[in-house]
Amino acid sequence: MDHLQAIRIFARVVETGGFSRAAQSMQMPNATVSKWVRSLEDHLGVKLLERSTRSVNVTTEGVAYYERIQPLLTELDDIEATLGRDRANPRGALRVDTGGSTASGILIPALPAFCARYPDIQLQLSVTDRTADLIAENIDCAIRSTADDPALVTHAIGTLRWTTCASPAYLAAHGRPLHPQQIVDDGHAVVGYFSASSGVTQPLRFDRDGESIVLGDVRSTVLVSESNAHLATALAGLGIVHTLDFMVRPAIARGELVPILTDWRPAPLQVYLAYPPSRRYSAKVRVFADWVSQIYANLQDG
Repeated sequence: MDHLQAIRIFARVVETGGFSRAAQSMQMPNATVSKWVRSLEDHLGVKLLERSTRSVNVTTEGVAYYERIQPLLTELDDIEATLGRDRANPRGALRVDTGGSTASGILIPALPAFCARYPDIQLQLSVTDRTADLIAENIDCAIRSTADDPALVTHAIGTLRWTTCASPAYLAAHGRPLHPQQIVDDGHAVVGYFSASSGVTQPLRFDRDGESIVLGDVRSTVLVSESNAHLATALAGLGIVHTLDFMVRPAIARGELVPILTDWRPAPLQVYLAYPPSRRYSAKVRVFADWVSQIYANLQDG
């Protein structure tokens, strides 16, 4: 028995939901698919699938086996792609973890070009503002603002500028601060951003001509833990927000938000692509890294 072939066939039966669809996708007779799966079950000494005349159900042992082999098959495909003819035309699923604002404001608007260039890659965007465990959750790569996880490989892919702003209605009612300290002294409302995982609220940082100011004790009646919600609070006039420029730039252009303290911008935020060491030679990760680096470079030019 070709053990690897039997494993691949079993995986296709699970993924397609039946022998017929698996046989069609692998261009082989139904009887051959069934024979390979039975050989695998005999080799393992467990029943992986429950068969009936109308359906095929995965057993508890089959589910556990599939969950263990699927990442290994994906990694094997990546290894073969880097060595073979698929290197220039990578294929298969690519799971990318990113925050909500990055997905909606940066990646998705640019995705048509990526999909046209790499039509055989199925991009799966895992959108969350929490820090996912890439290895445990079988995620290929993630866009992050830190490079402090020793278990991951990280590469800088670009920077993002900061902007402090508020709605015209808020500024008309409460005045426009001309110095960062006025945010505290004048009792301005600040919509805070806190980490969903740690609960820590992000301080407001300002820099100008070598002078740095950090405001950690501000009046916040509303705090959010998701980036698109942070933008929505600013548009609703709930207070001042200190956020990444690409998030608020369209609203500023429409006159829905007004930038303040523009000469007090802190240093840009460094952005990284992080991935498990097992994805180091993945052709899919490599082409995505090249593409997303160019996207961030274009943001700086815009």
